[in-house]
Amino acid sequence: MANNNDSFGKTLGVVVGLCLVCSLVVSSAAVALKPLQEKNKAQDTQKYVLEAAGLTDKINGDVAAVYNQYIEAKALDLDSGKFDDSIDVTSYDPRKAARDAATSIVPADDIASIKRRANQVLVYLVKDESGQIDRIILPVHGYGLWSTMYAFLALDTDLNTVKSMVYYDFSDQGETPGLGGEVQNPKWKALWPGKKLFDDQGNLKLRVTKMATNPDYDIDALSGATLTSNGVQNTLAYWLGSEGYGPFLENARKGGVL
Repeated sequence: MANNNDSFGKTLGVVVGLCLVCSLVVSSAAVALKPLQEKNKAQDTQKYVLEAAGLTDKINGDVAAVYNQYIEAKALDLDSGKFDDSIDVTSYDPRKAARDAATSIVPADDIASIKRRANQVLVYLVKDESGQIDRIILPVHGYGLWSTMYAFLALDTDLNTVKSMVYYDFSDQGETPGLGGEVQNPKWKALWPGKKLFDDQGNLKLRVTKMATNPDYDIDALSGATLTSNGVQNTLAYWLGSEGYGPFLENARKGGVL
């Protein structure tokens, strides 16, 4: 019996030891790889910003170099609609800020189902070869069919004419390919450039609809993906409203932003 107990104890000791060693290896690898993971994540975001900026043709292997040449990230306080230069844009994470009650709000009318909205977001100023602002990229997100969908809405300097709409991330399980995932279909993305957001009275007129009859404002809904199409519409309604970029757009119309 003693021999059996000794054998069991030794086996248990070996198992525990192996578990500790494996945990140490995994933890060390995670720590060592974190900087690389963060770099890849940042580069991936930069790549989609450049796509929204219409600058993918300038990428020749060095995404960061093209991004740094043409893109300026700015922290925007959504309540005031003004830039906040006190925030370090290289380290600020709006998604993290949205999870903190001290740096976010619960939307009064959460039509886009975002749950919380960060007080400050990052917007991107796109500059041409001479350094003049060519377009402004506004990050937006909202719930689609199965998940929260993140996109970059690029506008002309009039802040009313759409230059592009680029969906780049689906949190959680993601949208179903062929349904919600169709927001990444090049044919659908090609429908956005040139559309207008607001009418002359400042009312949101752009629609994602099955009855696209107005060439200035209407985007054809995604075939077979009604809930995702509704999600895109709700996303625009929230982020272009008073709790989103509304104050920023109003300041811009008065000439007080750019």
